[in-house]
Amino acid sequence: MVEWIGSVLKEVLTGVGFLESGDSGLFPRVLRMLPKHVVPPPDPPCILLPVDVDASRGRFFITLSWICVLLNPCWSQEGHDDKPNVVLIMVDDLGIGDLGCFGNDTMRTPNIDRLAKEGVQLNHHISAGPMCTPSRAAFLTGRYPIRSGMVSNTQNRVIITLGAPAGLPRNETTFAALLKKQGYSTAIIGKWHQGLNCQSRHDQCHHPNHYGFDYFYGMAYTLTGTCWPDPSRDTELAIESKIWFCVQLVGIAALTLILAKLCHLISLPWFFILSMILFIFLLGYFWFSSYTSPLYWDCILLRQHDITEQPMKAERAGSIMVKEAISFMERNREGPFLLVFSFLHVHVPLPTTTEFIGTSQHGLYGDNVQEMDSMVGKILDAIDSFGLKNHTLVYFTSDHGGHLEARVGHSQRGGWNGIYKGGKGMAGWEGGIRVPGLIRWPGRLPAGKVIEEPTSLMDILPTLAAVSGGMVPQDRVIDGRNLMPLLQGEVQRSAHEFLFHYCGAFLHAVRWHPKDSEAVWKVHYVTPVFQPPGAQACYETIFCQCSGNLVTYHDPPLLFDITRDPSESTPLTRDTEPLFDVVIRTVANAVKEHQKSIIPVQQQLSELNYNNPWLKPCCGVFPFCLCDTEQNVSVVGL
Repeated sequence: MVEWIGSVLKEVLTGVGFLESGDSGLFPRVLRMLPKHVVPPPDPPCILLPVDVDASRGRFFITLSWICVLLNPCWSQEGHDDKPNVVLIMVDDLGIGDLGCFGNDTMRTPNIDRLAKEGVQLNHHISAGPMCTPSRAAFLTGRYPIRSGMVSNTQNRVIITLGAPAGLPRNETTFAALLKKQGYSTAIIGKWHQGLNCQSRHDQCHHPNHYGFDYFYGMAYTLTGTCWPDPSRDTELAIESKIWFCVQLVGIAALTLILAKLCHLISLPWFFILSMILFIFLLGYFWFSSYTSPLYWDCILLRQHDITEQPMKAERAGSIMVKEAISFMERNREGPFLLVFSFLHVHVPLPTTTEFIGTSQHGLYGDNVQEMDSMVGKILDAIDSFGLKNHTLVYFTSDHGGHLEARVGHSQRGGWNGIYKGGKGMAGWEGGIRVPGLIRWPGRLPAGKVIEEPTSLMDILPTLAAVSGGMVPQDRVIDGRNLMPLLQGEVQRSAHEFLFHYCGAFLHAVRWHPKDSEAVWKVHYVTPVFQPPGAQACYETIFCQCSGNLVTYHDPPLLFDITRDPSESTPLTRDTEPLFDVVIRTVANAVKEHQKSIIPVQQQLSELNYNNPWLKPCCGVFPFCLCDTEQNVSVVGL
């Protein structure tokens, strides 16, 4: 198209006498002929304001007008094409050591490994939190969760139920909101875990629609151990529908009798009518009290604002979500679009379809990982089949490290964090916050490149702002950095000099990558006490604690050089490291400066993180809340 316009332009200018036949210096010659007072604007020169131009040059400006007509559509299309589609894939609780491209030779993850071969692999990729809710808040906003209040000074470090009024504050800006302003269609499919209701079970004040997402399908909460398996689910759904029908009949009968009694049409004791009403209330009460399990109130799927499954059929959910993701991309294939695919995999209880059970060497957890990889493959294949591969930025990561304490007997149900110490819930130890990072954008990012520089999940917001032509918020601190210069090789150093590692509201460790050194120092102020003694995790409490009697406060702090000792096995001392005092002092000063930038806000996960049963969603008339609108949905072939 550009060559055709160039040839037409050449013919037009030659015809009006402003270009000699065979002249190859087309645009330089045109620009030299402009009057001195005419300055072309930085955008396509469609509006020129000449001063004192003689009539002999009138033909020239008429010609330029036709040039603008020809060129404007192309420049407009080029501007649209410069905005890539964006697919962000986040897995739940995946360990960095679970993937073939990160060194696992016993787990089959060919589709994720393909992403690594075709894109850039981030080997030093860090989560801003070791638990789901704060990590995802930081991912969405590009800010440490302590800035948004998505932290806690109690043992509850994630939103504990759909009945909690806690959630991501509405004044926070997500990357979805930024891209929506740039003309993107946006969707999040899968796990949300950033809150739902505030004052009633219908207000959905923390619904993804309020944070820049046009479309949502998935869990507003997270998987729990009660979500799967549920052998009685189908029976309960059938019974509930019949009980609700009976309640309606009794209610209509009672209402009819009341009206007839008031109109003196029948002579019936009020006691009989009141007994019918009491029966309805008692039936509702006993029905509600029999469903105290979180299965019925937290294991719920929504499409936009409507509940589609209560309780959800967990082993089927992943396949439906893949179908939803592919449908969204197909609807918006003309672009640009943002799709956040937030896996329920590989969080306990690991709901897995029979197709994948028994296929791995690592029990149910390995089966779940391999099913997740298959789903990643289906999303990538859809991108290819829609012809969008070269125009789509794909990012893959986990929200934090694998859950070491997730066990059933001697069967491991959590991820493997490779050579790194610790796991989920541990903010300082590398295994809790070192996550896989893969980014593919054919033609824009080199294939097969590996980066060892420190990067963060918080970097996604400023990176997407850069590639979409947007701007990061200027009214607040953004802790993430634009990754594109590092990914494209324009710079060789990470833009992060310091990274701060919080356990809830408590600072546990700091990472320092000096500008003039290859070292990456890690200073630990607080570490968890593993239990039982000699263990490498907190098996007695399921999650390690952030403060109190189950942590150790270090003075002087523990010091490691992550580049020399990535397993954090041998702390450095003044005797073994000449720079010990310099590092400790420099990091302490950085902590002081960082803390000055923290504006106190309400701690959502402390003050608002309690169970209010009146906030829990209900797909029918409370308390008759069981439903399944997906039972006839086909997921064959997915």
